[in-house]
Amino acid sequence: MNSNFPSRFVIIMLLSVLAAAQTAEQKTARYLDSIRGQPPLLLAFLHDMPKGGDLHNHLDGAIYAEDLLDFAASDNFCVDRTTSHLLGAPCDSCEHYTPKPSIRCAYDDRILYNQIIDAWSMRNWRPGDESGHDHFFATFDKFGLTSHNHVAEGVATVINRAAQEQVQHIEFMHTADGRAAANLGTKLGWDPDFAKMRDALLTGGLKEIAGATSKTLAEDDARARSELKCGTAQAEPGCKVTVRYLYQVLRGLPHEAVFAQIVLGFELASSDPHFVGLNLVMPEDWYVPLHDFNEHMAMLDYLHGIYPKVHISLHAGEIAAGLVKPEDLSFHIRASVERGHAERIGHGVSVMLEKDPIGLMKEMAARNVLVEINLTSNDQILGVSGDDHPLPVYMKYGVPVAISSDDEGVARSDMTHEYLRAEEAYRIPYTELKGMTRQSLEHSFLPGESLWSSTKGAFRPVTACAIDTAGAEKPAAA
Repeated sequence: MNSNFPSRFVIIMLLSVLAAAQTAEQKTARYLDSIRGQPPLLLAFLHDMPKGGDLHNHLDGAIYAEDLLDFAASDNFCVDRTTSHLLGAPCDSCEHYTPKPSIRCAYDDRILYNQIIDAWSMRNWRPGDESGHDHFFATFDKFGLTSHNHVAEGVATVINRAAQEQVQHIEFMHTADGRAAANLGTKLGWDPDFAKMRDALLTGGLKEIAGATSKTLAEDDARARSELKCGTAQAEPGCKVTVRYLYQVLRGLPHEAVFAQIVLGFELASSDPHFVGLNLVMPEDWYVPLHDFNEHMAMLDYLHGIYPKVHISLHAGEIAAGLVKPEDLSFHIRASVERGHAERIGHGVSVMLEKDPIGLMKEMAARNVLVEINLTSNDQILGVSGDDHPLPVYMKYGVPVAISSDDEGVARSDMTHEYLRAEEAYRIPYTELKGMTRQSLEHSFLPGESLWSSTKGAFRPVTACAIDTAGAEKPAAA
């Protein structure tokens, strides 16, 4: 017998497996093309499609208002009947004329119930006296008292929904210390010498805040898993979702508070495996984030030098023409990449208004900087959608992109509908859609080596994964 027979047999088998995989992909692509004009079938297809990771997800904003109302009722909060802001006890009675009823009154008062759901989300919002931008961001102050008390329950409900939509990994943005670092920074005061201020923070209590934050988050994570009955025969789908956290810096606060939070974010991501990086949040067009933008980049640049292994994702380009001065539209994305050391950009909507936008996108492609695409919130907050959105342009210039949810509870959306928006607006070919889901995992901040030797064009697996087949024992690379 020819001594080369075994190796030839293996090669033939491998080629057969690859051919079958290609055929399956081609069949799936043809089916997707056939249902593009049938939204119900398209929605069903996208619901069942594996979606990889949701890399841009604000935990507070991901919780639906109905769940938040239940949380508030369990906390015995009252609600301002006029503004829908949560208030502390004592509460008024449930009569329609009382200004401060218990939020439990909403269960038997459909007018109050609907008013709260609408005020805490974008449901039924219509253009008028209040812009979509203002209504969207105002929701957080209205329900914040209760969302902060129910982190575990919030995580459980969000990841359970994600699992049912075939999402495998979520990186929640979460200010997990309850602003303790910001308060410490305020107490110590501002020092323009970053090194001295960092030392003062670390010796003044920040290390203790980091330890307490890690302990609290571990407890919340364990409670969330308990809520889902993980590890039991009754385990719910959310148990299969991998969860990590980005420490969420509130960049609208005074600079001493922002610096303290950024330092805490770097410390947590260096010491606690629950935290895989940090991000700066709050509306980019508000006065402080605009006024202090360059200072925030300088903070990140300095601290990146001390903590070079910590991952950074930054909100940038969540602005549009007319919302801010033209000058403020011209540099935020580039500065976030070049000075803020962002490995991922959240939103990136205003990229075409940056100086040399084509050059910037080529630079982002070369640096492998991914853009987290949030189509629903970009439409609701900025009024940017369809042909005005830069998603197809990013793809044209080879910038990696991934679909994400942003604040699905506030936006009344989910990952399936985010993909639906993308498909209906841009008719993305199946191979490129599949590439987005792979990019979402490739650009996650999870530790470990890449599964792919190349992510440019066709994804090529590393050698250890090249012969992996469905149903087989997974190699080390998996």
